[in-house]
Amino acid sequence: MKAEIGSIEMIADASEALERVRRDKPLVHHLTNLVTIYDCANIVKAFGASPVMAHAIEEVADMARMASALVLNIGTLDTEFIEAMLLAGKSANEKGIPVVIDVCGAGATRYRDEKCLQILDELDVSIIKGNSSEVARIAGEDVKTRGVDAVDTGADLKEVAGSLARERDCTVVITGKDDIVADGNRAVWVHNGHPMMADVVGTGCMATSVIGTFAAVEPDYVAASVSGLVCFEVAAEFAALLAAGPGSFKEHLYDAVYNMDSRIVRSMQRIEG
Repeated sequence: MKAEIGSIEMIADASEALERVRRDKPLVHHLTNLVTIYDCANIVKAFGASPVMAHAIEEVADMARMASALVLNIGTLDTEFIEAMLLAGKSANEKGIPVVIDVCGAGATRYRDEKCLQILDELDVSIIKGNSSEVARIAGEDVKTRGVDAVDTGADLKEVAGSLARERDCTVVITGKDDIVADGNRAVWVHNGHPMMADVVGTGCMATSVIGTFAAVEPDYVAASVSGLVCFEVAAEFAALLAAGPGSFKEHLYDAVYNMDSRIVRSMQRIEG
């Protein structure tokens, strides 16, 4: 059935979650993709939260203890970076704040797969996020990712997300033309967004940062993920109306996020559960 967020059992209203982000201004600690780190920081700031991008092994645990959420993204991983992620993640687990991981590029190389699984085995991860082939690979499917771009897995993504969520006791987000958010009991499709998002490097990483930002204020991580995606992707729809191409789209995206209000979110959100 098609429905507004507020009418789906146990799913929070995205507009209300947006207001909480702006009121609470949560500190969101990132160990993220060095290609898109600037974009991730700016999108979190545009939503009204406070990003911090501390990677040094010497300080990541202390920074995580100050934060309201931790976002990990393996897009530009190396051995020391993974060690820092594990230190930050264990600190976040001790504090009881959500840990979000973007399994960026999983399925591309054996090393990347091994490190994703190491993080998932050693940390209590709240939300796993990736595209269809990345998440399918982490779920054990025999698929290959084309660098960091999704390939057609041929799998039932709702089943893949739900199965992995039950296995790892977490929320799973698969992004694409339509997004699926699932835990062990619930699955919600998000139908907002615009095709131009795929023409800009970093929109996937930005979406992960947005999910982490909403998870910092919403303890129901399905609700947090759906709310964050709705708000981010509604903004993308507005940005596309004004953009002449990918460059101006990105500029207008920040402005659309910054100027978004609850009325716009409520009128434009499109989800199915």
